[in-house]
Amino acid sequence: MYHHSTSAAQSAVGFATGVLDHAPAERTQDAIVYQRCAWCGTAMYHRLLCPVCQGSELRTERSEGTGTVRHSTVVHRNTPAARNVSLIEMAEGFVVRGRVMGPPIGIHSGDRVKLSTAKDPVRGEPVFQLLDEPYRAWS
Repeated sequence: MYHHSTSAAQSAVGFATGVLDHAPAERTQDAIVYQRCAWCGTAMYHRLLCPVCQGSELRTERSEGTGTVRHSTVVHRNTPAARNVSLIEMAEGFVVRGRVMGPPIGIHSGDRVKLSTAKDPVRGEPVFQLLDEPYRAWS
């Protein structure tokens, strides 16, 4: 049963406006801010509507900052040195684009990461650091 009261609809509209007003990487004090749908519980990053149920009542929550690299690419253009661009699946279930510190070719899918205090100076995206020592180097 879907029932939206007037106040819930108004607060959702107010929240949606706030999302557009924030900087590209919504971070507060070394945390990533994301949304969770009040109807189905789906976690998402930078959305105006839930991608699952199309609900507009989204709660703002703070991530604990840990996640897993799902994809990483080395980029050589528009930068003086090679850098990586990674998709990180956070423990809460949403995916965010960011950079992982370390040699770009040393970042692999499945690596566990934690949000760093650094912030990408060019793109303003979150920066992560590896949690585990890469054991691949010893093989």
